[in-house]
Amino acid sequence: MKITTWNVNGLRAVFRKEAWGWMKNFSPDVVCLQEIKAREDQLTEAQKIEFEGYQANWNPAERPGYSGVLTLNKDEDAITENGFGIEKFDVEGRVIQTKFEDIRLFNIYFPNGGRDHSRVSYKLEFYKELLDYCDQLHADGEQIIITGDFNTCHEEIDLKNHKTNKKTTGFLPEEREWVSKYLEHGFVDAFRNLYPEKEQYSWWSFRSGARERNVGWRLDYFLVSESLMDKVKDVVIHGDVFGSDHCPVTIDLVL
Repeated sequence: MKITTWNVNGLRAVFRKEAWGWMKNFSPDVVCLQEIKAREDQLTEAQKIEFEGYQANWNPAERPGYSGVLTLNKDEDAITENGFGIEKFDVEGRVIQTKFEDIRLFNIYFPNGGRDHSRVSYKLEFYKELLDYCDQLHADGEQIIITGDFNTCHEEIDLKNHKTNKKTTGFLPEEREWVSKYLEHGFVDAFRNLYPEKEQYSWWSFRSGARERNVGWRLDYFLVSESLMDKVKDVVIHGDVFGSDHCPVTIDLVL
């Protein structure tokens, strides 16, 4: 089972840039998109045809042109649910849950703390409430995969310029601490578990040729329940795929 996550930074922009062809050719079993910035009725019929073969599950934000997630999956029996029951988070279109036979998949666009740190407290509360929710699911015996744009680099190895970004949202100590808490509560960072010393990134600023110089951040993760880690074959960061300031990331599991 292959699951690909991608913050597209505007789904319609990806179509305009003709960047969707890679995903269509790669054809994973599940596609988790974040920051789609669109509703289904804003796509053309030709664009909707690009999702042929998938069940499309949309969760746009109430605010137009902002946030939003979309999960595409080939399993017609999968059950989906938008959000996780807290209105102030759910109105921003940040979460889609997909329940397969053996796993519950979360497609999440985690909040950005803001350059002025104005939304850091909101972001940290989101981390807390989601972890509480997952703790209960784990207690009920569920196996979980959380994927998407976490908007946080966990360790120094996860961004090029860690020394100059210690006071930048996305690498604040209190943000990183919450990622650590997930790992303390039964989750594994699948990529870092497989590649403990690999310096690879999934987001680059559009400014100053950051991508060409590979001055990036690893913001896009797969956190899997500890019981699932032995089923993970690989995690691949597709750094050569363009169309967004993020690149896709894929997990390959044997279920």
